[in-house]
Parts: sequence; structure tokens; C-alpha cells
Amino acid sequence: MVMSVLVKVSSCDFNYLKKITESTQGNLSVQLKKLAESGYISIAKSFENNYPKTKCNVTKKGILAFENHFKNLKKYQNIDL
Repeated sequence: MVMSVLVKVSSCDFNYLKKITESTQGNLSVQLKKLAESGYISIAKSFENNYPKTKCNVTKKGILAFENHFKNLKKYQNIDL
């Protein structure tokens, strides 16, 4: 779900992702860390009005991986089970 959101909006902050995905803070943190380690997203941390702000951006590698995953999922659409 996180990658779906980031591919659509390109860039957003942690709180937006938390709200839109209905994830817990801990769960989302783990997901973002794994996506960043894979090179699918970049994470920038800063402060805004003395509050920490985490901004996530999808990378080209992330977009390509998402598109490939989506293409593979579509293959199963036409399979008779």
C-alpha cells in the first residue's frame, strides 16, 4: 500500500502515509526502512516548527519495481483456476 501511495503522489510526509494507509507508527517505520534499504524510496528527516518531519520520495528504481510487480499481478487476472 505504501508504494501505491508514493507512486501516485511521488512525495509525502510520514503522517500522511500513516493516515492514508491506516498503519501504526511502528509498522510504517519498519516498512519505510525496508523500502529505503531496497532503494525504492528515499527518506529525508528535518524539523518544522521544532517538530520532526519525515518526508518520503519514491525513486526511479521504486517506480520500475512497482510497475513490474503490477504487471506480474495482472498476468493472474486471466488465469482460469
